[in-house]
Amino acid sequence: MIVSMWMVRDVVTVRPEMPLNEVAALMAEKRIRRVLVTEPGQAGERLVGLVSAKDILHAFPSDVNPFAVIAARSGAAPGNAGQVMARDLQTTTPDAPIEQAAAVMAEKKVGALPVLRDGKLAGIITESDIFRAFVSIFPTLQGGARVTFDVSAGENIFDYICGEAARRKLRVLSLTTSEQDGLPVCVVRVTGAATERFLEDLWSSGHRVLNVIRF
Repeated sequence: MIVSMWMVRDVVTVRPEMPLNEVAALMAEKRIRRVLVTEPGQAGERLVGLVSAKDILHAFPSDVNPFAVIAARSGAAPGNAGQVMARDLQTTTPDAPIEQAAAVMAEKKVGALPVLRDGKLAGIITESDIFRAFVSIFPTLQGGARVTFDVSAGENIFDYICGEAARRKLRVLSLTTSEQDGLPVCVVRVTGAATERFLEDLWSSGHRVLNVIRF
């Protein structure tokens, strides 16, 4: 999966000079937690920053809710988008792997990445979009099992699972590998009449089964 499959293309943007109470009103209306700040450039709209809900909350007095209707309509805006926006932004591209975008967000502790194509704004991908992508990897089972087991270093677990599934006439819905406390593990979701036999085979193969969830 790549970023373009999950990013939001209809991006809400504002100008740097927009008053913060108007930015807050726009975010409340659209039910979003951040807006991108752009300004005209020679090649079109140029990304210059990002304003988050946290930025706006910090800009207003502690006793004022900037996202309330009264505050949004008041003229007491403490500055504009350009004064509070983050300028040094982490970005990604439409063709970037979704896991790469997730790794950047986790490492840099940011909740969203603007998506640029040839330097032009193409969309935005947020932590919620990453979560939706992750959930799509694990479809709901209507019978079968989700099995987590250890894997030997360098083991070609894909061939092993495919062979066992073909032998037992099972359907493999997903297969992922990761590390738990520095040790490689595999999570496989299978369904079919011989699921229990598959589990017995897995135990007999010498793999340590860490968790089994039956559906």
